Amino acid sequence: MATRAQPGPLSQAGSAGVAALATVGVASGPGPGRPGPLQDETLGVASVPSQWRAVQGIRGETKSCQTASIATASASAQARNHVDAQVQTEAPVPVSVQPPSQYDIPRLAAFLRRVEAMVIRELNKNWQSHAFDGFEVNWTEQQQMVSCLYTLGYPPAQAQGLHVTSISWNSTGSVVACAYGRLDHGDWSTLKSFVCAWNLDRRDLRPQQPSAVVEVPSAVLCLAFHPTQPSHVAGGLYSGEVLVWDLSRLEDPLLWRTGLTDDTHTDPVSQGIGVGQLQLTEGFALVMQQLPRSTKLKKHPRGETEVGATAVAFSSFDPRLFILGTEGGFPLKCSLAAGEAALTRMPSSVPLRAPAQFTFSPHGGPIYSVSCSPFHRNLFLSAGTDGHVHLYSMLQAPPLTSLQLSLKYLFAVRWSPVRPLVFAAASGKGDVQLFDLQKSSQKPTVLIKQTQDESPVYCLEFNSQQTQLLAAGDAQGTVKVWQLSTEFTEQGPREAEDLDCLAAEVAA
Repeated sequence: MATRAQPGPLSQAGSAGVAALATVGVASGPGPGRPGPLQDETLGVASVPSQWRAVQGIRGETKSCQTASIATASASAQARNHVDAQVQTEAPVPVSVQPPSQYDIPRLAAFLRRVEAMVIRELNKNWQSHAFDGFEVNWTEQQQMVSCLYTLGYPPAQAQGLHVTSISWNSTGSVVACAYGRLDHGDWSTLKSFVCAWNLDRRDLRPQQPSAVVEVPSAVLCLAFHPTQPSHVAGGLYSGEVLVWDLSRLEDPLLWRTGLTDDTHTDPVSQGIGVGQLQLTEGFALVMQQLPRSTKLKKHPRGETEVGATAVAFSSFDPRLFILGTEGGFPLKCSLAAGEAALTRMPSSVPLRAPAQFTFSPHGGPIYSVSCSPFHRNLFLSAGTDGHVHLYSMLQAPPLTSLQLSLKYLFAVRWSPVRPLVFAAASGKGDVQLFDLQKSSQKPTVLIKQTQDESPVYCLEFNSQQTQLLAAGDAQGTVKVWQLSTEFTEQGPREAEDLDCLAAEVAA
């Protein structure tokens, strides 16, 4: 019909299509096959009265004039038959309704009896299957698990070929700072380095222009913000010094430094925890002869007695307890409350004590990172040059599990601050691996490609305040801030209980 719309285009256009169709119907003028509004200037019928009045005085011509005008007007404008055909549908034809199908009830019942045993057998098999164990129905739209929010860097440091060696978030979670140095080689006495910070809450954030830059005379190997002072950050240098800066003081940010004294570290400072006055109050030394014989250790080379510490992590449950990673590949459980004197001739302004209480089974090479669980007092992770992550219980020497994540070094491992069974690891192959042990204990849930040329990722840190953020630094001098989906920030059902069961099973 002329005014009838096809269902396809109308359903696609929606209400806008309906409005457009209505407008067209009102505005249409006269044309072939449709009547227009009755207006004098357009229809011959409207001219008939004036012609009729003109011929009233001429009796002999009335008939011919009237007939001609009416015939002309009728033919040109009053096509009633044509209009009727356009606007009226034909009389509806009654539709005959077919009667419902008649089923052969006896045959249907016989069929159901024949297949009953087979259906019950298959249902029992499905009921006993574990194919969908742990599966949870999720009607919400799946979101991307990880996305890159920022790619940060300091071009002068990158031009020197410096690596991002350490990352730290400040106490508000809005500022991320990184240390520049080199982990493979370099002369610490001449290599100038940098500490840079970016405030991610600033509207004028420029990824290649840090909001604070501190020049440092030696490579910075580790960095840690003060737990409550958002602008104070401490750095450990390749030279063995420890420095503290106030990043809000742009002209003269240095607050304290240890200086090169007898109390200065004789090796590079590879990890620092906590901030305070830089006056030595307690000292500890690791001596091979004083290590607990909890496990079989390799003989120390060259008859050396001191053991090099490479990583440290404090317990979230006992402020005196901490875990050390060592060059020998074995983790040590240590205590600040240790009273035994260290058997060393190392010069120190305070007595040195032997802190080691328990020795764990070693990795196949030096340990680069350790992390204590924020949800269980006895669990910690370690990662090292053998490409493995070990999950340990403090109650036994062997690891609970050992995961080979890479054929190259693993430089960092961190527990999630909000998910008990989630952790992240940074590899020498340029990726960051996110594990959810509730989903799989063998393979990562997400593998993030940080560097395209597979240059190493040296450090990573979760943001404990803005828990959807994870920062990672690499050998290209770049810091990437990754945004995690709620899958990595919201605890699953019974997740804390599952972690407790994991530790309890091993302890038993």
